[in-house]
Amino acid sequence: MFTPAELLDINTLLKPENKIVILTHYNPDGDAIGSSLGLKHYLKAKGIEAEVIVPNDFPKFLKWMPESKKVIIAEYKKKLASDLIADADVIFCLDFNSPSRIGLVGDWLIKAGAKKILIDHHQQPEPFDYVYSDTVIPATSQMIYHFIEVMDDEKLVNQDVAECLYTGIMTDTGGFRFRSTSAATHRIIANLIERGADPAMITSNTWDTNTVSRLHLLALILGRIEVVNNGKVAVLSLTRKELKEYGFQKGDTEGFVNYGLSIAGVKMAAFFMEDLYEDFIKISFRSKDDVDVNQFSRKYFNGGGHINAAGGKSYDSLAGTIENFKNYLEKEEFIQP
Repeated sequence: MFTPAELLDINTLLKPENKIVILTHYNPDGDAIGSSLGLKHYLKAKGIEAEVIVPNDFPKFLKWMPESKKVIIAEYKKKLASDLIADADVIFCLDFNSPSRIGLVGDWLIKAGAKKILIDHHQQPEPFDYVYSDTVIPATSQMIYHFIEVMDDEKLVNQDVAECLYTGIMTDTGGFRFRSTSAATHRIIANLIERGADPAMITSNTWDTNTVSRLHLLALILGRIEVVNNGKVAVLSLTRKELKEYGFQKGDTEGFVNYGLSIAGVKMAAFFMEDLYEDFIKISFRSKDDVDVNQFSRKYFNGGGHINAAGGKSYDSLAGTIENFKNYLEKEEFIQP
């Protein structure tokens, strides 16, 4: 958490006359949007307006959240987004640990003269003016709640704040089943429910919104899932052609990698997908126990994240990337057959 002196500084910065911007990472997920909107609604309850800016669009299944339609998508409104960042007095940086994680917006962030406040749970954060980093906490949305607590503002957690933070925690813990989910997490969830978060509504709005394209792609990927390394590693993949053929929409492949991890005996799952527009392979890693996919991704695929959840990128072909992945596995002791 921030030091007492830092909290005093931040409290001084949080005043209605200051221009405040909230940024989150490229390809925003449930925790990115939940923490950003949760913080926005908290600040609004304090009488402070803030603008949420994301580098690119986010899935439709997250657009039910209060004021999600007011999120500024930089890829569509570059001038507005860049001007807001340049003019900001305070910029909250949520759910990312480096400007490189937010694409073009990262360049604007670096040049901005605002005070930059990082709240994030990914490993190895870069320096910011104020840093609250905790890799043990399962979701940045939970960290926003802790921030509200130390600001002595729990009374300002209204239904809008509660719904957004609940969504962020729920999605980043895989429905509260990842091992990083703690007793503290559940206590916060109970508090959010008491403040107006409706678990049935949130779950339905977020996860019971499958598109036909998603189900077709899921059937395709499950039909050819490959298990290697004596049953310890699952490999899943999709080509650009397949994405186009089945009418891929943003968010359709969310959570696909977890199906690989659900196989009995599997300790690590990897999902390889050709980007729909650019010439690279997007990679998602998930693992169990002490299988560190963060270090694996950093070492081989210019990525990173958490011990049990990470991402990476490859500029090789899909087949070449998967072949390289299998070769890298043979070098790593933690996943030896």
